[in-house]
Amino acid sequence: MAHIKSLFSTRLYRAQLTEFGHDIDAQELEVSCYSIAEDDEAGQDWCEEKGYPGYTSYASLTDLPWRFPIFQTIVDALDKHVAAFAEDLEFDLGDKALMLEDIWINILPEGGMHSSHLHPHSVISGTTYVSMPDGTSALKLEDPRSGRMMASPPRRKGAREDLQMFVYEAPKVGDVLLWESWLRHEVPMNMAEDERISVSFNYKWE
Repeated sequence: MAHIKSLFSTRLYRAQLTEFGHDIDAQELEVSCYSIAEDDEAGQDWCEEKGYPGYTSYASLTDLPWRFPIFQTIVDALDKHVAAFAEDLEFDLGDKALMLEDIWINILPEGGMHSSHLHPHSVISGTTYVSMPDGTSALKLEDPRSGRMMASPPRRKGAREDLQMFVYEAPKVGDVLLWESWLRHEVPMNMAEDERISVSFNYKWE
C-alpha cells in the first residue's frame, strides 16, 4: 500500500502580540504611527521618489523603539514570539541568538499595494497589525517552489491549504505573523477606503 508524506515544511506563526509582555493600546500605537509619518520628511521623500504608495519608514528611521516607548514594548514582545517560533523550527542557534535587525511602519492607502518580495539577509521576518479596516488586503504567501513548477498543472479548486500555490492570511488588529525570511510574500491592493497600518520587522542571527 502506498505511503505519502509531506516533506520540507514551510511554517507560519500567528499569535496575539500581547500573548507575551504588556498590553498595548491599539489607539496609542496608531496615533504614534501617524505622528512619526507626519514628521519623517526623509521617509516621505523616499516614498515619493520610489513611487511607494502611502508611507513606510523602512528607508529612513532605524530607532523607533527610542522615539516612542510603545515600540520598545512591541520589540520586547516580539523577542519572545521569535524565540518561540525558532523553537518550533528547531533551529540550532549555537552560541548566537536571533536579534532584531530592523523595524518599520507601513501605512497603505486605498489602492496601495506592496509587490511580491522576500528579505534575503534576515532569518525571521514578520508583521504586527495596527489597523485593518474592513475589506483591506490579506497577506499573500507564495509557495517557495513555484519557480520550479514549470509544466505542473494547476491545483484543484479547494485543494488542501498545504498544496496551494498561494495562501492568503487575513490577520486581525493585534496579531503578529512570523515566517522565515526566504518566503516570498506580498500585500495585494488595499480595496478599503481607510488606511491599512502595520509594523514590520526582521531578525538576524548573530
